[in-house]
Amino acid sequence: MSTHDLKRSARYRPGIFVQVIIATLAGIALGLFAPQLAHQCRWLTDLFLRLILMIVGPLLFCIVVSGITGAGSLGAVGKLGSRALIYFEAMTTLVLLLSVGAALLLHPGRGMSYTPSPEDAHAVASYAANAHALHGQGITGFILNLIPRSPVAAFAEGNILQILFFAVLLGCCLSRLGEAGAPVTRLIESFSSLFSRMMRVIITTAPLGVFGAVAMTVAEYGLDAIDHLAVFVILYFTAIAFFIIFILGGLLAFCKINPLHFARYFREEILIVTATTSSDSVLPSIMTKLEAMGISRQVVGLVVPAGYSLNLDALSIYLGFAVVFLAEVTHTPLTLTQILSMLATALITSKGAHGVPGIAIVVLAATLAAAPSIPLSSLVLLIAVDWFSGIARAVGNLAGNCVAPVVLAAWQGALDRERAHKMLGTHNR
Repeated sequence: MSTHDLKRSARYRPGIFVQVIIATLAGIALGLFAPQLAHQCRWLTDLFLRLILMIVGPLLFCIVVSGITGAGSLGAVGKLGSRALIYFEAMTTLVLLLSVGAALLLHPGRGMSYTPSPEDAHAVASYAANAHALHGQGITGFILNLIPRSPVAAFAEGNILQILFFAVLLGCCLSRLGEAGAPVTRLIESFSSLFSRMMRVIITTAPLGVFGAVAMTVAEYGLDAIDHLAVFVILYFTAIAFFIIFILGGLLAFCKINPLHFARYFREEILIVTATTSSDSVLPSIMTKLEAMGISRQVVGLVVPAGYSLNLDALSIYLGFAVVFLAEVTHTPLTLTQILSMLATALITSKGAHGVPGIAIVVLAATLAAAPSIPLSSLVLLIAVDWFSGIARAVGNLAGNCVAPVVLAAWQGALDRERAHKMLGTHNR
């Protein structure tokens, strides 16, 4: 083959978006027609996620430190952090209240009845144990958990909040050192470029991860897995769509950013998250894209990693719907005091819970502790369809954490709208 033919072949190679679509369709076909073989493809998804997790911690650390040292003012970092926390808490509280109100009006559990069994209690035992630990931490436990026992432990465990804390502390100290800290700053910036290049290589394996995830899920659950829980899942998907279109879309419009162009800009990430139900796999990618569209590195480096643990809007919506759903199917009346108590509990237990296995079920179990009259074993109903709910949850959380930096950058005056319009326009031709 000539050099010209090789160049021509490379020119017509499908992009990652098309590759992921093909992998999704192939995974569905394999799951339907060869389920036993599909179950053996789980390792492909595990491989992709392990590659991502391997690089996320070091890359985030370098980005955050570089963002702080390049800010020039520690006061600016503190101001941004305060505004980010205000935004996160306001959004979480708003969506929790709206989701509970919508669930009380729509009655997602109407017509269903659940009677707990010993088998169901056994099935949720591990979630209950994790929930007890999560619930028992309280505010003081959450604060203490921000500080790693050692920097090495934070990276080894992949604890994003602890890595973020250490990075902020190091970045602030480097800023105060001035010229004495310049060699360390340059070294970290070089590592940041290196890890970014590694991420671009790793992301090319995304179609393999998507193929494995889709094939295994279709083989295990089938296309009719929703069954009698379809109403709950459909209502939850509708709620997430409302949240993305009207609340997040409204915020983008207020910041003078076209919501449709913004969504198309992140189409590859949305598709990957939809297939894998994990937003971890696209964290470095969305940070790179947000910075490319004109948001300062300082805002991206601080807001996005923090948002992955503190800005789980879609999880909050899920908690609101799930509590009302389980109360209805178990015929448990809820008082206003119990509802408010569960909302307050959810605001605490959901913080820093990102990355916990079965995060939604674990946090929900911790939240139900505020209303013990609801049988904990009823969680088995939602475990059965957690993968389907996880699709909307992952996409909703991704959308919330893509929009948050835009809003905060606009608030900080750190949003280059001309560059953003140019970049979004280029990707929407």
